[in-house]
Amino acid sequence: MSLVPDAGVSRTALRGLVGDGVSDDEARTAYAAAIWSTLVEPGDGTAGALIAHYGAAEALERAVGEATSGLGGGAGVTEEDVRAARARWLPRRGEVDRVLAAARRAGARLLVPGEEVWPRALDDLGVHAPVCLWARGDVRALSSSATLALVGARAATAYGTHVVTELAADSAARGVVVVSGAAYGIDGAAHRGALRADGTTVAVLAGGVDRPYPAGHDDLIAAIATSGLVLAEVPCGTAPTKWRFLARNRVIAALAGATIVVEAAHRSGALNTAHHAAALGRALGAVPGPVTSAASAGCHRLLREAGAVCVTSAADAWELLGISGDTADEPDPGDGGRTDERTRVLDALSGRRARATTEVARLSGLSVAEASGILALLELDGRVERSGDGWRRRSEPRPARLW
Repeated sequence: MSLVPDAGVSRTALRGLVGDGVSDDEARTAYAAAIWSTLVEPGDGTAGALIAHYGAAEALERAVGEATSGLGGGAGVTEEDVRAARARWLPRRGEVDRVLAAARRAGARLLVPGEEVWPRALDDLGVHAPVCLWARGDVRALSSSATLALVGARAATAYGTHVVTELAADSAARGVVVVSGAAYGIDGAAHRGALRADGTTVAVLAGGVDRPYPAGHDDLIAAIATSGLVLAEVPCGTAPTKWRFLARNRVIAALAGATIVVEAAHRSGALNTAHHAAALGRALGAVPGPVTSAASAGCHRLLREAGAVCVTSAADAWELLGISGDTADEPDPGDGGRTDERTRVLDALSGRRARATTEVARLSGLSVAEASGILALLELDGRVERSGDGWRRRSEPRPARLW
């Protein structure tokens, strides 16, 4: 009996979980990928090699069927590898119906390699790439040409939380998609910063997308699913475990064009993500901290030993991604004697937090009357906007979403 049903049955089983208009072969491939996700742990190289060689459906029939002689040769794995893998896989058979039902209840979507929305950056993981992804939210977030991973310690300090929030908000406001792991500390602050800037953020979970973890971030993860994307390579119903967190880190690193470690102790799990990024040839950055702070020891180690770029501002992050700096605030030669004053007022403003006219005057070294007049002119130019009782800098042109 075939392990993968015909296209009609596969399409029915996957209704609501895959995109419309899939072909017969695509339906069977997606169903096979869903089965594979119930059998293997993340990054299973034997499964990846077999799927790469035979395709998901045929590899499943061969690997889980009765006749496996000669299976591994063409795929570059040994018979011993196949026997050991089957010992791991076979006890997990029969879970796909439960998983698909759970995914449907959660409003999840199944993504498989080769489809249009599949993030091709994951292909750089080779045989250790996910066999599929389970997603909640807007999968168009995966189509961005600028994706930044911001990771770090769960036990974040006030300094680290402030820095990552600013990095995430400023980057998201420029259309950069912010990726992190939804954990306490730096991860959570990164997601919140992106959300506060009305940007897009992607959370990659170590468990199923129907099992938000940590529990204290239920509301945060729900908010990410509403305006961004929640991803997992393990199926719905799967609990997060230590080894799944470590495996998850490679997905975060692969998805992003650059990874920045904002705060990490000497043996922080965030360093694992950094090492994956370096191994994949991705840009790597680290935020320095006080030399007396154990919470920044891992960042200093990356700067010292791994060739990480020192990141002290969002502009540094954008440079890692190959994005040019904001040119909106360059002086206009036609402004005459007021150009310098405009520049000083713009420099005194934040792109996120509104500042009162008196504070802008103090920071720019102008009188309140002078600052007020300059702000009015800049508002007419569309460079600043009123926000409550204060003023906030706007990018010009307004940042466009890249997804």
